[in-house]
Amino acid sequence: MNETDKEIIQQVMEGNARAFGRLVDRHKAKAMALALRILRNQEDAEEALQDAFIRVYKALSSFGWKSSFSTWLYRIVYNTCITALGRRSNIERREIDADEVTGLPVALESDEPQPDVRMESDEFEKIVLSEIDKLPPSYGSTFTLFAVQEMSYEEIVETMGLPLGTVKARIFRARMMLRDSIVKRLGENIVLVKDKKED
Repeated sequence: MNETDKEIIQQVMEGNARAFGRLVDRHKAKAMALALRILRNQEDAEEALQDAFIRVYKALSSFGWKSSFSTWLYRIVYNTCITALGRRSNIERREIDADEVTGLPVALESDEPQPDVRMESDEFEKIVLSEIDKLPPSYGSTFTLFAVQEMSYEEIVETMGLPLGTVKARIFRARMMLRDSIVKRLGENIVLVKDKKED
């Protein structure tokens, strides 16, 4: 029987500390993907993820289910990684202002994550993921939540604590950079998936 996050958390709250390990196992792969997009270093990402799960465990009793557990978890992972990133004096981070959204296509108004590239094969998927890794951290982390974690705009807003316009701007620009890089890598014959409202 597949346990829900809520059922596992209830067990943890009842004193079964080992149950938390099952919660970690369930979410660690996607959480690590997000940490790697931000920190770009395996060792730093692993350290940040460990810190994040410790914070989650300590704060579990205060989780009020106002959002899904995964959204709450990713918010803690994101904040932990941003704090770690801020300690790096050689990395300059720049946030995109919400007013930079002006002029974006109407297609961005869709609330459902749309795949940007048709995954034709395992090899092609690896290429796409490797190109996502090359995006600037702010774009890569946002796009990972959108396309890999399949979170909605609203969930990303809650996770990252950013305005909706900023989230849409980052996803749009990440799409453009990703498409350009994949076209350069594979040639002009690549099949790109349009948004529903672009037709």
